Amino acid sequence: MPLVRISLRAGKPEAYRTALGDAVHRAMVETMNVPAKDRFQVITEHDAAGLVYDRSYLDIARSDDLVVVQITLNTGRTVEMKKALYARIAELLSTSPGVRREDVLVSLVEVVKENWSFGNGIAQYA
Repeated sequence: MPLVRISLRAGKPEAYRTALGDAVHRAMVETMNVPAKDRFQVITEHDAAGLVYDRSYLDIARSDDLVVVQITLNTGRTVEMKKALYARIAELLSTSPGVRREDVLVSLVEVVKENWSFGNGIAQYA
């Protein structure tokens, strides 16, 4: 059960935000064996002071269209799967809604299965 948090600068239309969520979910389904119905996302917009980043860290030229994708997921994926995920997210976001690859930052947070409750106060995977 991945939980996806997508952060971006305020002012993009709803269709843009929807395309972000669709692309990230599709990439997870295609590369990380995430079930198609396992979609939980929080998409937040921030003003300039609320989204702070270095424009040239690791010699990558970032713009104000930076999109930060943080995915909390169960441990166990291989490095190859993670690399495939990063590449697929960047590819899909560049296609729709048109985010430059330089403006795609992805972070994975891995947790053990018992750290989830899907509802009813029950640890379904524990």
